[in-house]
Amino acid sequence: MGGSSGTAVKGARRPEVRLPALEPFGGGELEPDGDYDGLEFREADLAGQDGGGARFMDCALTGCALDETGLQHARILDSVLTGLRGVGTNLAEATLRDVEVVDARLGGVQLHGAVLERVVIRGGKIDYLNLRAARLKDVVFESCVLVEPDFGGARLERVEFVDCVLKEADLTAATLKDVDLRAAAELGIARGVDRLAGAVISPGQLVDLAPVLAAEMGIRVEG
Repeated sequence: MGGSSGTAVKGARRPEVRLPALEPFGGGELEPDGDYDGLEFREADLAGQDGGGARFMDCALTGCALDETGLQHARILDSVLTGLRGVGTNLAEATLRDVEVVDARLGGVQLHGAVLERVVIRGGKIDYLNLRAARLKDVVFESCVLVEPDFGGARLERVEFVDCVLKEADLTAATLKDVDLRAAAELGIARGVDRLAGAVISPGQLVDLAPVLAAEMGIRVEG
């Protein structure tokens, strides 16, 4: 991971989630400020429900539908989220700590102002991920596809993109520290290329980004 090739970039610390024996979620709707501890949500339809401010501790959410689910200010801790699907899930200002997100199929997820610490997002595809003004520390995006993710004003520290496709990312006003992009399968930056200070990229990626960098610096390239 980070720190190879003689660079000083620090690698992300990955979560080590060890779930206890879980009880099945008893059904019903999520409750605002609810407390969910040691539960398994399997194939639950949580679409349109309001779990704002809820706490999920040592939980597994598997194959759940999260269309327009309200989880703003929620705290998701020491949990594994697998096969989630949905559009418009609201996780604004939520906290995700020691969490694994596996094979998610999501669109328009609102994570603006959220805090992500020791989080791995592995596999799947997330369209229009809103991470504006979020704080990411020790986060790994691995073997996933991110279409037009918005990192505007976000702070990224020890964040890695591994075999990850990044399409039309927005880094406007973002702050990067020890961000490793070298192993990204595709690196596309639509805005904010000037914010790449604090990131490490490969020589090939530098060549690919040359037109965007030239445009940002006002350099005319003519053959």
